[in-house]
Amino acid sequence: MLKKLMVGTLLVFSLVTNANETLTEFDALIQSNKGKVIYVDFWASWCIPCKKSFPWMNEMQAKYKNTDFTVLSVNLDANKSHALTFLEEIPATFPVFYDPKGRVAKAFKLKGMPSSFIVDKAGNIVSSHVGFNETKKVSYQTEIEALIKQ
Repeated sequence: MLKKLMVGTLLVFSLVTNANETLTEFDALIQSNKGKVIYVDFWASWCIPCKKSFPWMNEMQAKYKNTDFTVLSVNLDANKSHALTFLEEIPATFPVFYDPKGRVAKAFKLKGMPSSFIVDKAGNIVSSHVGFNETKKVSYQTEIEALIKQ
């Protein structure tokens, strides 16, 4: 069984969104995927490991497109044009949410880049990860597959 690394659910955003439009928009994105396993990835154009994670996230999105799974990414570039340049080089087949002021990132209490969170179908954050490399892909995919089967 997966160890819960964080207490609470993504639904908590609805409690704090009145004062923050960015969180409201992100909450709507999460709510539109309710009932799915969600891989939430925080990235920036300057992040070298982020460039390595995008092909894998595209692969995961394609592999599990007919299941209860989706990838949602959150870009933290202050200048959106940097993110768009990155996406021209490495396109995303999943939604990209822009968080230039880092409000969503602060709510998730990021510890490094890239950071990712795996969310179960009930909206619980069941694991968090910092960094990305070839060896981590296997463990992430194992976690995701176990949650999809639940």
